[in-house]
Amino acid sequence: MSATLLGTLARTTEPQTVLRRFLALDAVVTGSNGLAYVAFSAPLGRLLGVGQGVLLELGLLLAVYGSAVGLLASRRRPSAFAVKAVVETNYVWAALSLVSLFVWFSPTVAGTVWIPAQALTVAGFAVAQQLALRSTAQ
Repeated sequence: MSATLLGTLARTTEPQTVLRRFLALDAVVTGSNGLAYVAFSAPLGRLLGVGQGVLLELGLLLAVYGSAVGLLASRRRPSAFAVKAVVETNYVWAALSLVSLFVWFSPTVAGTVWIPAQALTVAGFAVAQQLALRSTAQ
């Protein structure tokens, strides 16, 4: 996630709008990732060195989670409690992704690049959402 993209998304005077945009971007990226894992679990599993079944299950989870985050983003004033839950879930996902490299998976070179990259992206969403939530409280 580039600084330019974040700057463009955040360019508004309404803190709720910034928060909703970051939630919506998270929903689109997460949901798309989940759908790709579901639709292409076998070839992506081979590419990344992650089992097809695991990728399919993760894809379903991500598709549902992305939908829930999208629903939250559609609210005029997203609940602070729900946004905090998204932020914390994103931090946990990022941490578990990195742990998975050493504990659960034996990724290919592509997987060794992809898994930390998506973990950093998810952590970036969490930071952006957390900062946007703080600005709505001011």
